[in-house]
Amino acid sequence: MTELAQQKCQPYQSGSSPITAEEITALQAKIPDWNLLEYEGIPRLQKLYKFANFQGAIAFTNAVGEAAEKEGHHPALLTEWGKVTVSWWTHDVGGLHQNDFIMAARTDDIYRQQNA
Repeated sequence: MTELAQQKCQPYQSGSSPITAEEITALQAKIPDWNLLEYEGIPRLQKLYKFANFQGAIAFTNAVGEAAEKEGHHPALLTEWGKVTVSWWTHDVGGLHQNDFIMAARTDDIYRQQNA
């Protein structure tokens, strides 16, 4: 498990601001395979994971869902035959928070564990 994935999600207060561009750059270096994109004016982290079949994709989706529930921080998940697209952002801050990067790293760890 990576150092970032070992961190716990931190609570944030309603009305908190998203992290800065400098913080995004530093954290993104720790998860270089994730894409930083903007959708409806909100920056998000997104990554596509590939699987041999639907069963692998749904098992991964469920594992990410369980991890999200434990931390109280939830992604957008699009599960299709042989692939899952995961997007992280923090609705309450209207952008990215350190928690998104923690959970992105944890998502990578889940994928590695299931495909080892």
